[in-house]
Amino acid sequence: MKISSTFDAGSIDVVALDSFDDIRLRLRPDNAAEFAQWFYFRLQGAAYQPCTMRILNAGEAAYPEGWVNYQPCASYDRVNWFRVPARYEDGVLIIEHTPLASSIYYAYFEPYSYEQHLRLIGDAQSSGLVQLSDLGSTLDGRDLNLLTIGHEVSSDLKVWIIARQHPGETMAEWFIEGLLGRLLDTHDPLARALMDKATFYVVPNMNPDGSVRGNLRTNAAGANLNREWLEPSAERSPEVLWVREKMQETGVDLFLDIHGDESLPYIFVAGTEGVPSYSPRVAALETTFKQHFLLASPDFQDEHGYAKDAPGQANLSMATAWVGNHFECLAFTLEMPFKDNANLPDDDMGWNGQRSLRLGEAILQPVYAVLNELREA
Repeated sequence: MKISSTFDAGSIDVVALDSFDDIRLRLRPDNAAEFAQWFYFRLQGAAYQPCTMRILNAGEAAYPEGWVNYQPCASYDRVNWFRVPARYEDGVLIIEHTPLASSIYYAYFEPYSYEQHLRLIGDAQSSGLVQLSDLGSTLDGRDLNLLTIGHEVSSDLKVWIIARQHPGETMAEWFIEGLLGRLLDTHDPLARALMDKATFYVVPNMNPDGSVRGNLRTNAAGANLNREWLEPSAERSPEVLWVREKMQETGVDLFLDIHGDESLPYIFVAGTEGVPSYSPRVAALETTFKQHFLLASPDFQDEHGYAKDAPGQANLSMATAWVGNHFECLAFTLEMPFKDNANLPDDDMGWNGQRSLRLGEAILQPVYAVLNELREA
């Protein structure tokens, strides 16, 4: 029996591997920070053996409440993922599963590999609507790519969408795959109508270094990118620095920051109520956007989510707050669950990559609904 994690996004520490019913593991923290929750490992040599895997330090994770009613993801081929039973007791996550093959992978959520990311970029570039540009290099020397989609005429509305500031939130890039697939479909009338009025600026993965390293929330320097938007630096958070500079160049009329939430089993958005520039105009846009999102996808809801910031109390180091305030525009953080959508549960799959992808397709409907109102007359 063997456990390994030396592959793209792999992360786990093995404590004991002496018997199938007592496999002891520990979460490995981000490479330069103390955040721990993401895991992704391969188990070999346990076919048809009832295995009990204990993650001993689950109670020390960044979000221990995330283990409540949580089931890990598993796959034999890293393409088809399903959920396996687990329970959280006394700070320990206990996974009980009998593999049906000699090799199986377990992960916190369905991964989105760097190879998938590069393929997504390449597929998008094949469209005549897309320009691929390199905003700069990450600390590990990877490319930070921007997809510019549309005609880029001065009258176009500027729609910015970024994903995976937190690298362990892989559902965010699945979401982007769905969004791009629909937006670049020349037979989709909604996509064609959007292209007539807007240029989209899409960063599919804000944190490629953290993604490959198997980090939950930080880049190679240990920076939580979603706390770097007030004062990004080339030394600590170049990813935010390059994107912010490009935004200053293009302007922003609508901004979406795509994430995953460890604890809440719902799909929801968080707006900019607490920023100094918040106005009745933006409030009305938020209402219209959410109303049309409810119609576009039954997965979305607006009852459960984060508490709204009091006026003037928003944290402007966060992307949605900084962008919404600086450009006085409609801006949302969109959150998807690591667990399942409690409103539309799927016992076998939970919330997964394909459901995230479908949500990415659906988001174009509320974007279209607010398009004509994004700029003041």
